[in-house]
Amino acid sequence: MKEQESIQFERVAEAINYIKENFRDQPDLDTIAGKVFLSPSHFQRIFTDWAGTSPKKFLQYISIQYAKRMLKENKNSVSDTAFETGLSGTSRLHDLFISIEGMTPAEYKDGGRDLQINYSYAESPFGNLLVASTPKGICHMAFSDDDEVAFTILKRQFPDASFSRKLDMLQQNALFIFQYDWTKPAQIKLHLKGTPFQLKVWETLLKIPLGNLSTYGSIAEQIGSPNASRAVGTAIGNNPVAYLIPCHRVIQSSGAIGGYMWGPARKTAMIGFEGAKING
Repeated sequence: MKEQESIQFERVAEAINYIKENFRDQPDLDTIAGKVFLSPSHFQRIFTDWAGTSPKKFLQYISIQYAKRMLKENKNSVSDTAFETGLSGTSRLHDLFISIEGMTPAEYKDGGRDLQINYSYAESPFGNLLVASTPKGICHMAFSDDDEVAFTILKRQFPDASFSRKLDMLQQNALFIFQYDWTKPAQIKLHLKGTPFQLKVWETLLKIPLGNLSTYGSIAEQIGSPNASRAVGTAIGNNPVAYLIPCHRVIQSSGAIGGYMWGPARKTAMIGFEGAKING
C-alpha cells in the first residue's frame, strides 16, 4: 500500500470509529471531517472510496443496527428507540427502516410475522432449486440438492414469516429465465432486503449483459468505490437470489473463475451455458 493510500485508510478508520462511538449525536459531514482534519468534500470522496458508502449512509447503517437491537429486545417503544438512537423523532426512524429494511420499525419489532411467503421447488439446467416470493416479488432463490435443507435456510432468513408451499405467477415469471432468452426483465419482480451498499452492488450486477463477464474491481469502479473490491466481494457473496442477480458473471481480474456460493462448478457451467446461448 502506498504511503498516501495508507494515510487515507487511517483517516477513514479513525472516522469510522468516531461515528460508531458518537452516532447518538448524529454528527453531520462537517463535524466528522473536522475530526480527521479534512475538508468535507475531500473526506466524503475518500471515505466513499474506502468504505464503499458515504459517511451519511454509514451513520444511518450504524444507527439502524442499534435501533434493531433495541427493538428486538422488546425493551423499548418505537418512540423511545428513536430517542435513544439520536434521531429527532419516530418519523425519521420510520423513514430509515423503510429505506434500509423495507419494513416499518413496528413490523421489524413484530419479527415480520405478518409476512406471507410462497415457495416452491423447481428444476433448472444447473440443478434443483427453491424459489420464494412475497406479494412484492422474489425474495429468495437458491440451488440445493436437499429440499429440507433448502427450506431450513429460507426459514432462517425469515424466521417469523408464514410459509405456504405454492407456485405463484411471480415465481413462474422468474423461472422462465431458464427456458428463454429473457427480453422482458421488468416482469421479474424482486423483493430484496439489504444495506444500501449491497443493493447498489446487486443493482450493478443486473446490468451485466447475458454472456458477458465483469470483475470485482470493475464493479467497485462502477458504483464509485474503486478501493472497495473486497466489500464488493462480500456483497456479492450475500446475494439472496441465485441466477436472477447474476453474481456468477463476476470473476477475478486474473481471469480465474473465483468462488461462488452454490459451487464453482455450477458457476463455470452457467458461464458456458450463457456463452453458448449468445453464440448459438
